[in-house]
Amino acid sequence: MQSGRGIWGEDKLREYYVYIMASHRGTLYIGVTNDLTRRVYEHRNKVAPGFTAKYNVSKLVYFESSDDVASAIAREKQIKAWRRSKKVTLLENANLYWDDLASEWFDHPTSPDPSLRSG
Repeated sequence: MQSGRGIWGEDKLREYYVYIMASHRGTLYIGVTNDLTRRVYEHRNKVAPGFTAKYNVSKLVYFESSDDVASAIAREKQIKAWRRSKKVTLLENANLYWDDLASEWFDHPTSPDPSLRSG
């Protein structure tokens, strides 16, 4: 278990996240990170070229946390080794309709006010 010192001097545990992202077509991506918000942002904005950018994997549909990096990495590898059906069962037990768990995390561009449209 790793810990750090918070700004007020208290011990602060580091958290690690195993997460599943999905595309609108159902493609799944399993990853591990110590900053879930940053990582979801990177996937959504296609910061790095690769699998998630290619397949438009942008919805956070499942995550779990651990205070131990080795346990989180082992869990990620375990889930990655599963058949798709077992991965789907895991995520649907927590999130039946595959809702985007990070839908409210970031600012979204707004549509122009209809009264401001020309014509």
